[in-house]
Amino acid sequence: MKIKVIHGPNLNMLGIREVQLYGPMKLEDINKNMEMAAKQNGFDIEFYQSNHEGDIVDAIQECLTDGTDGLIINPAALTHYSIAVRDAIAALRSNGMPVVEVHMTNTAAREEFRHKSMISPVVIGTITGFGPFSYHLGLVAIMQVLNEIKMAKEQKQGQ
Repeated sequence: MKIKVIHGPNLNMLGIREVQLYGPMKLEDINKNMEMAAKQNGFDIEFYQSNHEGDIVDAIQECLTDGTDGLIINPAALTHYSIAVRDAIAALRSNGMPVVEVHMTNTAAREEFRHKSMISPVVIGTITGFGPFSYHLGLVAIMQVLNEIKMAKEQKQGQ
C-alpha cells in the first residue's frame, strides 16, 4: 500500500525558519524517518512539498489516480484559508481515501488566525503540537486505518 505525504508552504525551511518554534530538524530528516518507519511496516511512501497552493491541489487530486491509498498532509498556512485544498481533500474522502492532517505546533495555542482549520472537518483526524513527531503519529494513524480497511475488504471477500 502507498501513502503520500504532502508538505505545504515554508516547510522546506524547517531547521532554518523559527527554530525556537519548529525545532532544528530539517524536512529531509523528517522524510527519512517516516520512510524508514513506513518500510518497516510494509508501506510505500512518497513525499511532495510545494509553496504553491495550486500545485498542492494538483498533488492531492493525483492521489486518486497514482495508486495512493492514504494521504498525510501538513497544509501549513493553507490550513486556515484554502477552500481549494479543502475541496481537493473532500474529493479524496468522498472516494473513500483516508486523510490525516498534521501540524508540528499546537495551532490552537498560537495566534488567533491559526485557530480555525478549513481542513479538519474533511479529514479522518488531526494531530498537532508534537513537533516533528506529529508526522510519525500521523503515519502510525494512517497505517492503522489502511490496515483496518484492508482487513475489512479481505473479510468481505471471504464471505
